Amino acid sequence: MKDPRTKARAIRSPRGARTMEIDWADGHTGILPHRVLRGFCPCAGCQGHSGAIKFLPPSDLQLELEEIDPVGNYALCLKWFDGHASGLYSYAYLRSLCHCDLCRPEGEADEGQEIPRL
Repeated sequence: MKDPRTKARAIRSPRGARTMEIDWADGHTGILPHRVLRGFCPCAGCQGHSGAIKFLPPSDLQLELEEIDPVGNYALCLKWFDGHASGLYSYAYLRSLCHCDLCRPEGEADEGQEIPRL
């Protein structure tokens, strides 16, 4: 059985928004600022092939999503308006990036912050 913490029920990021919301099967609503999603893009073009993922501060032009496409039952492919679309964000990885008040009370990520690959 799939872990309800990583099973997305609904995903929202309306045109012009700067935040994505994910309703998880365990009842939690994840808050994912676009700045965090783009800054922690897991693709090799952004991160290379190292073990950790570093936060790379995005510009304002890199923060609007054009498309959100599911990849099987395990990930999302995010296509940004600047054409960048090579990062696959697993549901476990997205859950770890949650910036709601409960999950990340200290606020948003800072430049140079690192997180492990999931």
